[in-house]
Amino acid sequence: MPATPLFRRIDVAPAYQKVADAIEREIINGRIKPGEPIGTEQQLVAQFGVNRSTVREGIRVLEEGGLIRRDSSRRLQACLPRYNKLATRLSRALILHEVTFRELFEASMTLEVASVEGAVERATEENIAELAGNLERSSDVVGNPAELAELDAEFHVLMAKASQNRVLQLAREPAAQLFFPTTEMIV
Repeated sequence: MPATPLFRRIDVAPAYQKVADAIEREIINGRIKPGEPIGTEQQLVAQFGVNRSTVREGIRVLEEGGLIRRDSSRRLQACLPRYNKLATRLSRALILHEVTFRELFEASMTLEVASVEGAVERATEENIAELAGNLERSSDVVGNPAELAELDAEFHVLMAKASQNRVLQLAREPAAQLFFPTTEMIV
């Protein structure tokens, strides 16, 4: 009778993932700041001791995640992930976890209240002007449901921005992406 193993198999990450993880760690730890160069592909090949295709695949992973980008001369730079990239991944996760509309609505309302409270305390004159401009444009398109829905989505983005709380700005975006497709059905 075979003995029950004491250990699980070790999962070995592919080399490209190790390259991506190492660069990501340096960005997240702040040793490489947004806008700073990462190095050329050739420099990374030499530093990591791997082949060029491994480095390219690691870079692709980081580009998809929004942590690095290529400037106009194709040099690699660290950058802040864009909200839409983060939101897309989280939106997919919400869908795959079969989050209900009710759960989404309840969480969105909590975020909206927090955004409004933050905006009341910290909104700048510029924020208030942006919100007022949005409301003005909204009143001009009341008869056009698609445009009104876009301006409504923009209003909520502006409100989160006015709260001066980046967590609220980041957190509300995935929910907005899931709500917006329902407004496209309006005739």
